[in-house]
Amino acid sequence: MHNTQDDSLDLKRLLDRLLAEHRLAPGDALRALEQAPSHPGHPLEILASLALSDRLRPGHTLDLDTLCQWLADSVGQPFLRLDPLQVDLAHVAGLISPAFAQRHGILAVAMDATGVTVASAQPYQREWEADLSRSLGQPIRRVLASPVQLRQLGDTFQRLSRSVQGAHQQQRASLGELEQLLELGGRGGAISADDAHIVHIVDWLLQYAIEQRASDIHLEPQRDEGRLRYRIDGLLHTVYLFPASVVLALVSRLKHLGRMDVAEKRRPQDGRLKSRLPGNAQVELRLSTLPTPFGEKLVLRLFDPEQLHEDLERLGLEGTLLGQWHALLAKRQGIILLTGPTGSGKTSTLYASLKHLATPQVNLCTIEDPIERLEPGFNQLQVQPSLDLGFANGVRALLRQDPDIIMIGEIRDRETAQVAVQAALTGHLVLSTLHTNDACSAITRLQELGVADYLIKATLIGVMAQRLARTFCSACKGCPGTREAACRLCRGTGYQGRTGLFELLVLDDALRARIGPGSDLASLRQQALAQGMRELRRCGEDRVAKGLTSLEEVLRVCA
Repeated sequence: MHNTQDDSLDLKRLLDRLLAEHRLAPGDALRALEQAPSHPGHPLEILASLALSDRLRPGHTLDLDTLCQWLADSVGQPFLRLDPLQVDLAHVAGLISPAFAQRHGILAVAMDATGVTVASAQPYQREWEADLSRSLGQPIRRVLASPVQLRQLGDTFQRLSRSVQGAHQQQRASLGELEQLLELGGRGGAISADDAHIVHIVDWLLQYAIEQRASDIHLEPQRDEGRLRYRIDGLLHTVYLFPASVVLALVSRLKHLGRMDVAEKRRPQDGRLKSRLPGNAQVELRLSTLPTPFGEKLVLRLFDPEQLHEDLERLGLEGTLLGQWHALLAKRQGIILLTGPTGSGKTSTLYASLKHLATPQVNLCTIEDPIERLEPGFNQLQVQPSLDLGFANGVRALLRQDPDIIMIGEIRDRETAQVAVQAALTGHLVLSTLHTNDACSAITRLQELGVADYLIKATLIGVMAQRLARTFCSACKGCPGTREAACRLCRGTGYQGRTGLFELLVLDDALRARIGPGSDLASLRQQALAQGMRELRRCGEDRVAKGLTSLEEVLRVCA
């Protein structure tokens, strides 16, 4: 392709090059020229839309990704699949004016001490490079990107940048008016949470989080700016840096949507809201605020409608382990505990277990702080400390409601542990959670909370510790390549989604005999292993052997 320096890509020359490299049959090239007038757009898009056979890969077509990679190799530029999370929005959002970027079809994607990386779908157009380099005072690095991704992300980022700039300018104007009013003895206010710019940014960050499979959204105000981060597959990713005033307005908007007290900024608050997905399904979000020196920090936890209906098998419980867990759930009375750190998947397993138990023939009651997910099959009670309704008092109230099964969100103190034991002794099945590192530690934790040894022996029937480990991406199988050739599904991490690792302790007579004043964690673990308990790491090793995850990931979550 002997294009001059500033030529746009030409369809005929692309076809000639593909023919010369034996990637295309002559008949297909002729058909492409004949049909091109009815397929306007970028030459690569035109070729991809025709689904022409790739002669070097029998059974495959020349799709857009294949053509982009081929062109990038031909012109000596890296091919970058544009992943929004890998675009350094925090630093590149304002580098190029929207008009300049749209005119030349370019997008700044990264910046460091050595220069600015700019994506384009026109590798031979260079007239803009010198002007942009002079304007930024930085060298320009070129990468080739899909024209479709470039167009879509360019539009999205430009709209977001305009909204952020507009909201910030309005905030500054509002503060100026406030200062004038205060000088005159009047009253004023800052930016409205319903301002159109703020509404657009909130809509974007919710939709974007859903698209990126985020489980949590963090809005964190700081002195001069605020940070937006998403938790994806257990790890946090910085997505955007907003002006500090914009973050505060975003928090106010979300508090309003979550029916929280917008004026109250000194105390932590909880709320919830629902957002509608493009397919018309709804996703539920739980909101939590925390006062900080620079304003309220807000965390939103997303509950995907599909995840709300996950069963135990999809969470990773299988084989003998699943059978043992079902046998525990079939008991008429006793205490079953789930343990693990925050974010280890206890809530998902707990809800999946409760939904397995929630038949029309039983009365299943829960007390939670807060209610994680609203379930029609449960009778759910919210802890309200301001009304003197804690876990202990709540369980006492639930026991007067003729329950068969009781779920206590968490056993935190001696009083709650005691009422859980009393509920089990009076013929109820009790499920709850503890924060311990492994299953056997739940026994010593109950002892620390003051539960008598004979009561532990009489009521505790099983403990399951768990973790969540990232699983290999189904497309690249954990081999994503370099950033320039990163897998489109896993964003170059090699992982997509998570699975549970489990350690199930079923109490038998031999283990109960070890529970006493002289028992320690080591002796309990020794007995548990002797009776067949498989440790978390052993479960992780099985996942590694099946090719589901890596040993490094297992060691990371089981450390």
